Amino acid sequence: MAKITTLRDEQASKEKGRNLSSHSSAVPPVRVTQTDHLPQTHTSMEQALDKGLKAAQSKFTGGLSPIALAAAYADWALHLSAAPGKQMELAEKAAKKAWSFANYATVCSKSPETSETCITPLPQDRRFKGEAWQKWPFNAMSQAFLLNQQWWHNATTGVEGVTSQHEDEVTFAARQVLDVFSPSNFAPTNPEVLAKTLSQGGMNFVRGWQNFMEDVYRVNAGKRPAGLDAFELGKNMATSPGKVVYRNHLIELIQYAPTTDKVHPEPILIVPAWIMKYYILDLSEKNSLVRYLTGQGFTVFMISWKNPDADDRDLGMDDYLSLGVMDAIEAVDAITEGQKIHAVGYCLGGTLLSIAAAAMARDDDDRLKSLAFLATQTDFTEAGELMLFINDSQITYLEDMMWDKGYLDTKQMSGAFQLLRSNDLIWSRVIHDYLMGERSEMNDLMAWNADGTRMPYRMHSEYLRRLFLKNDLAEGRYRVEDGPIAISDIRVPVFLVGTERDHVAPWHSVYKFKLLSDTDVTFLLTSGGHNAGIISEPGHPRRHYRVSTKTKDDTYIDPDRWFAETDPVDGSWWPTLAEWLNEKSGKPVSPPSMGDKTKGFAPVCDAPGTYVFQE
Repeated sequence: MAKITTLRDEQASKEKGRNLSSHSSAVPPVRVTQTDHLPQTHTSMEQALDKGLKAAQSKFTGGLSPIALAAAYADWALHLSAAPGKQMELAEKAAKKAWSFANYATVCSKSPETSETCITPLPQDRRFKGEAWQKWPFNAMSQAFLLNQQWWHNATTGVEGVTSQHEDEVTFAARQVLDVFSPSNFAPTNPEVLAKTLSQGGMNFVRGWQNFMEDVYRVNAGKRPAGLDAFELGKNMATSPGKVVYRNHLIELIQYAPTTDKVHPEPILIVPAWIMKYYILDLSEKNSLVRYLTGQGFTVFMISWKNPDADDRDLGMDDYLSLGVMDAIEAVDAITEGQKIHAVGYCLGGTLLSIAAAAMARDDDDRLKSLAFLATQTDFTEAGELMLFINDSQITYLEDMMWDKGYLDTKQMSGAFQLLRSNDLIWSRVIHDYLMGERSEMNDLMAWNADGTRMPYRMHSEYLRRLFLKNDLAEGRYRVEDGPIAISDIRVPVFLVGTERDHVAPWHSVYKFKLLSDTDVTFLLTSGGHNAGIISEPGHPRRHYRVSTKTKDDTYIDPDRWFAETDPVDGSWWPTLAEWLNEKSGKPVSPPSMGDKTKGFAPVCDAPGTYVFQE
């Protein structure tokens, strides 16, 4: 494959493969090959004023563009005002719901056990599942709330003429506002909180106030959330033994020590997402994918991304491709003496890997043996509720918000993800920690989730615009170096994993890889969400998955039909991946050396390296 260079000049490229200091000097300016709609590096005084004002404003809006939201509400309100038929329909629904609730309230006040509910909560809504919520008057409160929520959903959807983007935004915003006033969020209207208060003489509120003040103090002091002190990198998290065998300005490449006498000759290279730290795939000894794969006789390499700062504002997607995936591939290729590579990508790391694989296929670079994509999207037309934050207005607002710092802060990023699951991530915590006065027991996955990273100004803008907004990768417009790439050029076999309850990469979106590819694809759908579904070690309780293989000559089956026709299998999906990799690997041989000093890849330090500790 032609060398991909965007960050380093000719002299720096000669140092490729050499171990660089973790305190590398500032990088040279970026040469970007795709220039349309990119954030401006140089701004006039007038533009700086506009960007500065928006950046200051964003501190009070949570990073959401008020103009984008106002446009959505205007679109909805104007079309609704011009639709008397829809208004009559809503009035009729309101009357029916009021009549139904009045009948229910009358009957259940006398005999709550025999009365049928007016409305059933959605399967994912667990706020009113407890037995205490089935008793008067709390059953009436919950029913009134759910009926009101359903009416507003009817009001914000199905208004002819409103764009789907605006409809989704208005519906989402209405749901967020209504959720604030859920009876479960207030002590006098939550029977479980009342029972706790009576049994403990109000001490739950005392503890809850202490929890609240501790959280406020930790946030203001810049300290880690309560309970995280029990988890330390290199001690009880990210403990798989290994060496950092290559370091550049953007990555450290970790080679993990073998745990078997013989290993398959083909190494595994894992490309994690750069949004969070790499060690989600090496959490603790019991649920580490790295340990599992080395235990199956594989040599495993992992990329650990640097946590970028203001000096990295001009790092772009091309740099993440060059300094990240391609540098890692060249290092692995050298250390394993030209063995073909099983490449595994997770989330956006998988998207970047797919870009690299398509570019390599275009340029007749055959160093990849197979590809595995975990919760990875290559077509972004159905990218779930994240698309609520993806339009020109919102992205421009994000660019202006990042402009003064040069990066997107981890707090700004986590806020958007919390809004997507506000009942689970915000209000349930308010109830549990502050009203009940209890602390949730911290686990390794929660500790990892609190260890966020930043994203450079240019890169974040590029992937939002090119992938989410314009869908360039799926539609053949994404360019690497001097030409476009296509997923259909990939010919190596692919193992594709989706998760059933994924709010970041919905499995229907992951499944679309089948429409883009022209190779054999094994698709596996596992239970769980974006993170917990991937961390599914053998022995994990209540896990199941579905799996089947589509050859390049098979006809297409839509995802819903595939789901209905594919029987679930109990247990972890990791053994299925290991078996698939084993079938595509050679007979075990002696393990390769840890790095290769003669080729410029001498071990730098022990795993987990240094970049993972950057805050």
